[in-house]
Amino acid sequence: MQVFERAGLLTSFIENQKKQNHSVGFVPTMGALHRGHLSLVKHALRENDLVVVSIFVNPTQFNNAADLQKYPRVPEVDLKLLREAQTDVVFLPPVKEIYPNGTQSEEIDLNGLDRHMEGQFRPGHFQGVVTVVKRFFNIVKPTRAYFGEKDYQQLQIIRHMTQLHKLNVEIVSHPVERGPGGLALSSRNELMSLQQKEEAGFIHKALQWAQKNYRDFNPRQLQEALKARFEKSNLKLEYALVSDPESLEPLEEWSQKKGARLFIAAYMGEVRLIDNVPLF
Repeated sequence: MQVFERAGLLTSFIENQKKQNHSVGFVPTMGALHRGHLSLVKHALRENDLVVVSIFVNPTQFNNAADLQKYPRVPEVDLKLLREAQTDVVFLPPVKEIYPNGTQSEEIDLNGLDRHMEGQFRPGHFQGVVTVVKRFFNIVKPTRAYFGEKDYQQLQIIRHMTQLHKLNVEIVSHPVERGPGGLALSSRNELMSLQQKEEAGFIHKALQWAQKNYRDFNPRQLQEALKARFEKSNLKLEYALVSDPESLEPLEEWSQKKGARLFIAAYMGEVRLIDNVPLF
């Protein structure tokens, strides 16, 4: 496994690989790796000759400075896990390597995909995400890049940005990876106690309930029913929203042609958790 800290050196290395007709898979991460990240790496390894994993806590996607400060950073542990997973290359850049002119986001047209959900509750978040992903794509020049469906809104926004800027990268989605109680795997989970993790499994139970019972409601009624269910739990619901899977606009009625996806964000203590499922 090779580790690069400088963008120029990594780009040169990958260009040499591509001259040998090697395909390049890319998995961008912010570290604090768990089984969800490693499943993305394994997915990429199956489909590419060479896999690059980046570890970079991106400052421009945090609208809360305290959140950035307490985000877990364990590079030695991450490198060990990636070595065991037989990762080919790790990109571990300092902030100045990615933002040489200061940590500012680009202004990229997101086509309204950031209007609701995370975009509403975390202003500026997605501009930071697409800024860093675009920068990584220009450095790594991957054949394929892998993103988990837990961050489904992010996945759709990155797809849009890739098309908008005509970047020659195939965006590959990967299903949500879950723990034993159904809780979606996230680096933030490590900030919770064992009991909190167990209680947070309620999110997945609520999503499963909605998948089974959505036909009894229209989208607005389903959202209200979910709010009532969360009031009986130890979680504080931030939003439950039924949206079009493509445009991410809220749905007023069911359309079998378009499909529907349910998104939830909730707090367990001070830890913010997100999850989503397709309803049909």
